Amino acid sequence: MTTFLNEQFATINESKIIYSILYMTNELLDVYNNLINYTRNKDLYKSLEREDDFSDRLTLFLLHFSFFLKNYKNEENKVKLQKIYDFNFRQLELSIREIGYGDQSINKKMKDYLNLFHSMVSEIHFWDELTKEEKLKKISHFLGDFNKIDHLLEYFENFNHELSKKTLNSFIKSVSKL
Repeated sequence: MTTFLNEQFATINESKIIYSILYMTNELLDVYNNLINYTRNKDLYKSLEREDDFSDRLTLFLLHFSFFLKNYKNEENKVKLQKIYDFNFRQLELSIREIGYGDQSINKKMKDYLNLFHSMVSEIHFWDELTKEEKLKKISHFLGDFNKIDHLLEYFENFNHELSKKTLNSFIKSVSKL
């Protein structure tokens, strides 16, 4: 009887662990998909006077992700944000592989994208304290191929403001509204 109970408890514990892993994976995927949905916003590409490409979309994704981290970075969210960060960059690596880059090219591209991302995070860290001109300069630095930077600045100001009104958990559970 005791052995049977121990096996039941072990099975229940394994089920809880599997559920936790799947639940966290769903949360990570929800955040990634929300950021992708924001990146797919057609209004963002109106100021680009050419066909948008993977690089443009990735730059916008990284900018959205930078604002996301800026708004939710605190001690309480530290572990969850690290998991989101790791998951998002794994997904980006998979996307680069799907395009057809080789292993050496992927490593170089990922290094370039990580450097770009960390530069973005650094530049927008004090976003709320910057003047409009300083913000335009920072946005222009990352989105130089876009012609109507004022439009993009307004968009990211609104995006930042909307993020600041939500908690991390509410963002994870929400569906992005474009």
